[in-house]
Amino acid sequence: MKKAMRISSLIAAGLLVLWAIVPLTMATADQGLRYSCSAQVYEAFENSRLDDFTKETGIPIDLFVAASNSCVYRVMQDMTDVASSTRAIYKRHKDHGLLEIPFCKDPLAVITHKSGVVDNLTRLELRQIFSGGITNWQQVGGPDLPIILVVPGDRTGAHKNFRRQVMKHKEIQYDYLTYESTRVLEAIEELPLGAISFISRGAQIIHPNIKVLGIDGEKPGDKNYPYYQIFYLVSKGEPTGAVKIFVDFIKSQKGRSIILERGMLPID
Repeated sequence: MKKAMRISSLIAAGLLVLWAIVPLTMATADQGLRYSCSAQVYEAFENSRLDDFTKETGIPIDLFVAASNSCVYRVMQDMTDVASSTRAIYKRHKDHGLLEIPFCKDPLAVITHKSGVVDNLTRLELRQIFSGGITNWQQVGGPDLPIILVVPGDRTGAHKNFRRQVMKHKEIQYDYLTYESTRVLEAIEELPLGAISFISRGAQIIHPNIKVLGIDGEKPGDKNYPYYQIFYLVSKGEPTGAVKIFVDFIKSQKGRSIILERGMLPID
């Protein structure tokens, strides 16, 4: 029976670990910035130090964390000033005046518990596992152990990116479905040995009990690793005021170094 892990989005502090940033233009504290952050972006940057942004700029942050599509919707509806997303916006969003600003290239990692039964899968094996064609680790060189599929909800950027890149737009099967993409990390740590999932490499890297599998012998960060996500900032029109200061903060030299430290690549 399929089960759903419905976990509410109660994350109330932090964003991008970007300390000791380059000086930025100061803004008055009453400006404020409403920021809707993708759960994967939030987790990928260990987002507990947004205070640094406020200290550097005088701009307080009103933070909302959710799936990428919800964050983009909030920009479109003027419910937030800027959002982050793990996938590109649609044409209908652009028709409403939304602008996407890529800032990070992030490997989409395939994960198991650190004591997981295999270290590598082929692209075909990975597709067959998440389509339900392979159901036991013995079929891919592991022990006689059922495969447990843990999948981010179908409204998340991780789900959409995996479905497009790995599954070639075929449906993803699952045993457990999480509301937020980053909750798969907790599920992999807590479920039995046979569980497998996928998530941002930057989000995974701070979880020592989780292992990243190779794909056709390539690990995230290797030159020929096949699966990547692009992280975007999304604004309504060209960034101005506090939104522009925020974009400059994320694209600062220190911000780029943090991206590299987390196994990802900055985008100019």
